[in-house]
Amino acid sequence: MKTDEMEHTPSATPGFRFDCAGLTLDLRDGPKIMGILNTTPDSFYDGGTFLSEQKGPDLDRALEHALSMVREGAAIIDIGGESTRPGAEKISASEEISRTVPLVRMLREKTGVLLSIDTYKAEVALKALEAGANIVNDISGFTFDADLPEVCARFGAAAVLMHTPVTPQQMRWSTGTVSSGGDIVQRVASFLADAVARAEAHGVHGIIVDPGFGFGKSVEENFSLLRRLRELELLERPVLAGVSRKSFLGHAIARNGEATPPPGERLAATIAAQTLALLGGAAIIRAHDVRDAIHCLDVVKAMRGEG
Repeated sequence: MKTDEMEHTPSATPGFRFDCAGLTLDLRDGPKIMGILNTTPDSFYDGGTFLSEQKGPDLDRALEHALSMVREGAAIIDIGGESTRPGAEKISASEEISRTVPLVRMLREKTGVLLSIDTYKAEVALKALEAGANIVNDISGFTFDADLPEVCARFGAAAVLMHTPVTPQQMRWSTGTVSSGGDIVQRVASFLADAVARAEAHGVHGIIVDPGFGFGKSVEENFSLLRRLRELELLERPVLAGVSRKSFLGHAIARNGEATPPPGERLAATIAAQTLALLGGAAIIRAHDVRDAIHCLDVVKAMRGEG
């Protein structure tokens, strides 16, 4: 491993620093917040928020929202053009490019923060990296598109490698039952270890791992991952936690006999889960509500005497 590409110092907080296609992600001074920006009609929480009357992306509104997240403290903006909620419809690479790449280009001209493209398609990643993205956030851990690792390596981009056992089209909303697939943390860690090895074999060195909260996992499995998140430190990579407004949190706060609260009513539960993730060693928190996530991070830092 090249020390100029990634440095790691064992400590109570993540100690990673690496290059991301020309910009630096430095986690040595503590965790960072990744703001979510979806230009989709059907994402589970903010689908359709940044669409025009013609059903295409409203780039001006999306740009202003992204810049507002930067002002609130987001160190990374994660731009997605295809929903990965359970049962989501797959779209073409060209459609995904039209929803995301112009926004990447506009943001690159306006801000110096890290930009992430949330895609598992090599063609989309290529266009986004050419437009100024720095990170590729792949829900499949480089398993859906064999060409994606080479694209990341070519640009020197960092990669978020997430665990998912199935495609979004095969997923279903959790019923709260436990799967029969054995220990969830061991399964996730094994998958991510293979993903890291796959990435390194292609020359990708800036690697972040994501256990994939909500992706093909039961409610109990999601909470097991949250409770045992620190076990993923064995992978020796920074951990990203994406728990924002996920359905497993809705199950936890539902009252007896009541329907699961919708995503819009899960903010307090989200902040609680984000706090637990930070205490469990998460280096990056992926959030819809950046200001609240920043406040959560500030409280954890103050508790640790780092404020």
